[in-house]
Amino acid sequence: MGKMSKIEDGDKKRCCPECGSINLVINYAKAEIYCADCGMVIAENIVDLGPEWRAFDSEQKSKRARTGASMTYRIHDKGLSTPTAVNKIPGLHLPRAWQVHTTNAKERTFIFALTEIDRMASAFRLPMNIREAASMLYRKAMKKRLINGRSVESITSALLYISCRQYNVPRTLEEITKVSKVGQKEISRVYRYFLREMNLKVAPASPVDFVPRFCSLLNLGSEIRSKAEEIAKKAKEAELTNGRGPIGIAAAAIYIAAMISGKHCTQNEVSDVAGVSVATIGARYKELSEELVIEELNIFL
Repeated sequence: MGKMSKIEDGDKKRCCPECGSINLVINYAKAEIYCADCGMVIAENIVDLGPEWRAFDSEQKSKRARTGASMTYRIHDKGLSTPTAVNKIPGLHLPRAWQVHTTNAKERTFIFALTEIDRMASAFRLPMNIREAASMLYRKAMKKRLINGRSVESITSALLYISCRQYNVPRTLEEITKVSKVGQKEISRVYRYFLREMNLKVAPASPVDFVPRFCSLLNLGSEIRSKAEEIAKKAKEAELTNGRGPIGIAAAAIYIAAMISGKHCTQNEVSDVAGVSVATIGARYKELSEELVIEELNIFL
């Protein structure tokens, strides 16, 4: 059977001149467009813009396609180069200078930086848009000559941290430090430097953004997560988050929500996941329980 497809709404508006129907079908095998309702042929000898080859599985499709992957900033050449497998051709011996693509030191550093971004992002299972954003920021910093005199590890860690904040998928500096090869103080210093020099705007992290991930790591259900988010929102509305770290507020909200729901969850367990001290969670818990009106919490106070 020939290849056929319906004309979607985004295509050129056409309708059947016989019955007025817009239910039109393209039959590539017969090179015609016909009405699926009354069967009238509307156009003949249409051009098939698809490939002239056929593929029966994804492996054949990738081998026979003559176009590469889409452009990406995660690769140093944006994925636009054309690789040639000269070493796989039997009997062909080219000069070594032709077989090995040498790069200068600057390009090798650039490739290493993009690899570091991808490595850390993979450890966090971050989506592709954040990886692309961090790679784009590195390109901009390199263009403005802001990377000179700083280690690649500290730069990539800071830029990935910025990208996470910009896309509302926050990661704490402690988490970034765990997968990075430099210390937290160095990452924090480079982070502030790039915000200033590149004029980047990063909104303050909200405690609500951290609640779903922390609840997932603690194996807490959706009921506790929803209650913790509600408590965190109340704390923000009451301006209890001013001057306090969002992670501590989120951790205390989760602890309170778990307590209300009857789930056994200690401050130590929340502390291990959130990366804040037990003393901080205790202080935020005291503030939230005293300042917020949480009806279910009254039975525990």
